Amino acid sequence: MNLVWQRFTLSSLPLKEYLATSYVHRSLVGLLSSWRQTSVLLQWGDAIAAALLSLIYALAPFASSSLVGLLLVACVGFWMLLTLSDEVTPANISSFTPIHLLVFLYWGVAAVATALSPVKKAALNDLGTLTLYLLLFALCARVLRSPRLRSWIIILYLHVSLIVSLYGLRQWFFGATALATWVDPESPLSKTTRVYSYLGNPNLLAGYLLPAVIFSLVAIFVWQSWPKKLLALTMLIVNTSCLILTFSRGGWIGLVVAFLAVMALLVYWKSVEMPRFWRTWSLPIVLGGLIGVLVLAVIFVEPVRLRVFSIFADRKDSSNNFRRNVWDAVFEMIRDRPIFGIGPGHGSFNKVYPLYQHPRYTALSAYSILFEVTVEMGFVGLACFLWLIIVTFNTAFLQVQRMRQLKSVEGFWLIGAIAILLGMLAHGTVDTVWYRPEVNTLWWLIVALIASYWTPLAQNQTNSSNSEPTVN
Repeated sequence: MNLVWQRFTLSSLPLKEYLATSYVHRSLVGLLSSWRQTSVLLQWGDAIAAALLSLIYALAPFASSSLVGLLLVACVGFWMLLTLSDEVTPANISSFTPIHLLVFLYWGVAAVATALSPVKKAALNDLGTLTLYLLLFALCARVLRSPRLRSWIIILYLHVSLIVSLYGLRQWFFGATALATWVDPESPLSKTTRVYSYLGNPNLLAGYLLPAVIFSLVAIFVWQSWPKKLLALTMLIVNTSCLILTFSRGGWIGLVVAFLAVMALLVYWKSVEMPRFWRTWSLPIVLGGLIGVLVLAVIFVEPVRLRVFSIFADRKDSSNNFRRNVWDAVFEMIRDRPIFGIGPGHGSFNKVYPLYQHPRYTALSAYSILFEVTVEMGFVGLACFLWLIIVTFNTAFLQVQRMRQLKSVEGFWLIGAIAILLGMLAHGTVDTVWYRPEVNTLWWLIVALIASYWTPLAQNQTNSSNSEPTVN
């Protein structure tokens, strides 16, 4: 059974041996290596790539989608230049992971869906956008293999998110004009301020801040000096407060899932140092305590109670009713094109959805990541997406085990990455802010962060066997 799981998750796939004998890999990678040896600029290739990535993650909450798109094009162009000028070495070959393979397969399914799309022009344009995001993942995975650059990108994002959160808190205290109808007008919360900071939408802000909340939590364990730990604690409090004040139900769901996941993983990490009693009962106590706090908040904090209960109001809540009507139309779209869907991207969706929509229920997306993937690329695309998610989580957990045995604090970033992906997926079940540049770039950054830690299974097992056992 273990062998079947390893093959399904590509853990035992001999990628290094395959790439060493691949004609395509040998023909393209290293094509310009002789030029790179004489180029002063490319001697600093990874640092320049990190600078380009820094521009994206520094400007994403404040800049237009067009500017972010131009920066993505620059990143992709530079990634291609680096790849073509790379020397074919074992280190470079080992940077290609099972996650890379599944990302490439996902792009291949999207390309087939584009070819079969009833609106090929719109699908082709959005395939280009998807390609930019997937190659952003490739560049991030390359850059983040450096612990120094990895730390820099994470720290940059945390500081930018702190600025975003502080402005969101300012809106809460001084008021902010609602730019859209974000709450049921008949709800007692219809006059409540929902902060949106620089992003213009509270649901989008919640999706953007979720990784910042979890990263700031694990940073308390990663950063060693007390001033840095206090900074991380400050970031945790500010980011969490701002996310809660978005009153985004999807964001709250994602936050709860991410918090439960990160606490469970932190207990797992620390369990080797615990006495037998705490090793057995610490997880139930921590998770029970968190759930108890949530229950008390629902009981005694009226805005929280009203917002949570609205989740179960079904069509009596206008937001729920809107989503239900959109989903009904989406199911019809999936039924008519179940294999490869209508083609990737919101452009294809906007062309086809009006043919199925219920009167007065216009929409730009399916309001669910899983529904969106299925309607765009069919059940083949959904299967590929789920396979990618499973392989990513499996890779992350294997590397957490390795880092735990090596007692490396770098493992805390992996713990945060797992919790963040779970939280973003939970949020994405009822919303599609995942497709916005501010959130999508973060998603692929987290996936790339996990890929950057990957080591072949045989090497991983060797490291584990060489590490000294922990004595309790």
